[in-house]
Amino acid sequence: MIKLERLARKVQAEARVPALSVALHRSDRPLWRVQVGAAAPDSQFRIGSVTKTFTSVLVMQCRDDGLLDLDDPIGRHLDVPAHGELTVRRLLSHTSGIQREPHGDVWDTLLAPDTGRMLAELDRVERVLPPGRRYHYSNLGLSLLGHVVGRLRGGTWAEVLADRVLSPLGLTATTVAPTERAVTGYLVDAYSDHARPEPPLDLDGVGPASQLWSTAADMARWAAFLADPAALDPDGAVLRPATLDEMRWPLTTTDESLWVAGFGLGLILVPQGARVTHVGHDGAMPGFIAGVYGRRGGDGTPGAMGCAALGSSGTAVKIFELPHQLLAAAVEEDPAGIAPWTPGEPVPEPYRSVLGRWWSEGFEYVFFWKDGTLRGRGADDPDGKPPAVFAPEPGEPDVLRTASGREAGELLRLTRDGAGTVVRMHWSTYRFTRTQETFEGASPSA
Repeated sequence: MIKLERLARKVQAEARVPALSVALHRSDRPLWRVQVGAAAPDSQFRIGSVTKTFTSVLVMQCRDDGLLDLDDPIGRHLDVPAHGELTVRRLLSHTSGIQREPHGDVWDTLLAPDTGRMLAELDRVERVLPPGRRYHYSNLGLSLLGHVVGRLRGGTWAEVLADRVLSPLGLTATTVAPTERAVTGYLVDAYSDHARPEPPLDLDGVGPASQLWSTAADMARWAAFLADPAALDPDGAVLRPATLDEMRWPLTTTDESLWVAGFGLGLILVPQGARVTHVGHDGAMPGFIAGVYGRRGGDGTPGAMGCAALGSSGTAVKIFELPHQLLAAAVEEDPAGIAPWTPGEPVPEPYRSVLGRWWSEGFEYVFFWKDGTLRGRGADDPDGKPPAVFAPEPGEPDVLRTASGREAGELLRLTRDGAGTVVRMHWSTYRFTRTQETFEGASPSA
């Protein structure tokens, strides 16, 4: 881990960060962490907009519990004087078009509105873009969703967060208000090494967007949860893995010309190449910068891998890149072990005649059995591309639904001959045959 520590120390020195705390979580190794400058292992930092990932999980919990639908207008759940037609999905993905901040000059006065005032003044807030036009980041939008959660659960956003996320996941160092372990945030002078403390700021009604304080260890664990929830929450007490899969699907890019990051349902998605994605969020508040990301996919990536870098300088933007550098370096220097292959159970008799090579639209496919499921992939698919995974439809043994991968959600229908052998298939209505055929069923070599 010498390389990891050197990366962290280099950022602290070059970006001039008074206190930097970094942690790396993975399921196959003990927690790794390092502190540089005026930081201790239990030091609390403001995590800013990383708070939005917590609010987004709370919203998805409400959806899974049937309390709301993502396409509900927020006016169905909040009594608002304007913009009640904006949907939950648009607000989560920052595509609602609502302005960035509540009415007023919060960042000038450093006085945030309470919840009642923020809602009452929505009629003075602009819709700066049409809904769905493009990505437009909004602290106000996520704050509204936090108060929707509180209203639906019968408490405040902070109470619901503690009860339904922080406590179940053991994030005991993550709090709404700073504790005695909180470090001071600074603005470091551009032309000298003097660091001046930034004033404290309670965001009050805007809290669901940026209020939380935490430690690097807690945030590395949170990042690991966002990347691999089944490893940290095997019973799905906080959120079902399938729901986090949904949150991680990119709904928009953050830049129309540089497709280097996307946004899902409350989560930033940063592709790394080789089918690797980092998922999480950045945060910035006066005197603080945070980067919190988990790693998914790729050869050598262990389960439950997450990294957090928290710093006490409001201008040290190099901190944003540090989690990505550390995640990549950790996999390169210390990849996950390779599990030995072991023989599996026999393929169920109804699916044995499906296995092997098939043709459709002139292209060759391979269907195989692995980990108790039927799977399929293009014969020329690149290494690392996940196969399609099929699940039988209840009561219909010869009809399967694509659970994930290519053509997710579509049906695979099996056709058998008199002996029960599968001789033809239709996947997403396209015909699959054992030999290459034209669309009218003729052999190309006939």
